[in-house]
Amino acid sequence: MRLFLRFLLLVLVELAAVLLVNTLRLPNHQLAAGPPAPALALPPDSATAHLAGALRIATVSRTRYAETDTVPFDQLAAYLQRTFPLVHQRLKLQAVNHYGRLYEWPGTDAGRKPLLLLAHQDVVPVLPGTEGQWVRPPFAGQQAGGYLYGRGALDDKLNLIGQLEAVEYLLRTGYQPRRTVLLAFGHDEETQGLRGAAALAALLRTQHPQLEMVLDEGGLVKADGVAGLTQPVALVGVSEKGYLSLELSATGQGGHSSMPPALTSVGRVAAAVARLEAQPFPARLDGGVSGLLAYLAPAVPFGKRLVFANQWLFGALIKKSLAATPSGNAALRTTTAPTIMRGGDKDNVLPIEATATVNFRLLPGDSVAAVMKQVTQVIDDPQIRVKILGEGRNASPVSGTDNAAFRALQRTIGSVFPQALVAPYVVVGATDARAYAALCPQATYRFTPVLMDQAAIESLHGTNERLRPAAYQQLIRFYAALIQNMP
Repeated sequence: MRLFLRFLLLVLVELAAVLLVNTLRLPNHQLAAGPPAPALALPPDSATAHLAGALRIATVSRTRYAETDTVPFDQLAAYLQRTFPLVHQRLKLQAVNHYGRLYEWPGTDAGRKPLLLLAHQDVVPVLPGTEGQWVRPPFAGQQAGGYLYGRGALDDKLNLIGQLEAVEYLLRTGYQPRRTVLLAFGHDEETQGLRGAAALAALLRTQHPQLEMVLDEGGLVKADGVAGLTQPVALVGVSEKGYLSLELSATGQGGHSSMPPALTSVGRVAAAVARLEAQPFPARLDGGVSGLLAYLAPAVPFGKRLVFANQWLFGALIKKSLAATPSGNAALRTTTAPTIMRGGDKDNVLPIEATATVNFRLLPGDSVAAVMKQVTQVIDDPQIRVKILGEGRNASPVSGTDNAAFRALQRTIGSVFPQALVAPYVVVGATDARAYAALCPQATYRFTPVLMDQAAIESLHGTNERLRPAAYQQLIRFYAALIQNMP
């Protein structure tokens, strides 16, 4: 027994030594502080007014394109031409599917691959019946309490107008970029981007088949930190999750509800959905969380740093902690979300057919085929038919963080947000960036350069979408600095 205790003590000491060495040797991925980005001689009120003017144009995209009112998109095009005259005088503009816009600002060195900045013109509708809950009307572009309110203030007219504002400013100062700068603005990002981003990317493939960096909306500078940190964290999306919607259906006998069979079509479909929710996809750190923690680890208290530095041992603990919140759970696994149930239309009649729609967001490493296989195994009912709705897609390629493009992005973030830590993560939603990833698989990033707390973030797509004018000034400064910082 004494020998065993000595052996156990030796193992514990060696384990403690390994944990300590891993923690102390943890690399710091943050760059040394550089000079701040230069201030812009730009009247704040005029820049905010330009964004407010764009928010007043209700470029709402509908799920069915035929139901989209396209007149506001023409109005926005005319507004951009009036508001940014130098951009429209000196940059080449190509229209794709009439409303998609591709601007090209030629660089002085044709041998350098272009920088592509993305944004989209369309916004989601305001939920009917909630208009009166807005502090200011959703399409009025008005300020109140230190915020500019309006649909598109966060998604995504701030990037659209902010990029044009930065380029207009640089043109006014006589700046000429070394590498070509491209601006691509789709008009249906909120409804899959087939007419906008997909068509713009197809055009770019014929003109600029290789890009140095692609930057779209996505992560932001979270003012109240993540992973227990209190300092701001700039979340840079290096990939985005895949997308798959499945329809589950079953056929029953129908008939009067007074004499139901043991299992109705509705009950069969409901049971299948319940099984899918009860057996979620496995949580994985290697789908993006591992990289996020590696970048944040040096800044957390020692105890948490020891856990982050030794994921091989504490992985289960990390996953359990993150899975406790919807956002953390979404970062860990391919998610399962039942969204639509359909059955009968009369309360005393058994429907012959019942269906359910289940949406999956695929973590990098999980494929559409693998999801289909697991769904079939979990449901384990040959009488449930499973059909893919639309086209499923895998997660986008994971871009690197050890390249010149990411370092330029990281330096620019540090020059505008010096207190922020930079960390890569996987975007759980969808952006237009996925359409361009093949042109730049090594450096397609998703980041909106604006400082926001959780409460403001939750207004995105919701009631009282809003942005602080001071944060918008930082955004313009960021884009101007990024264009100048690209090597």
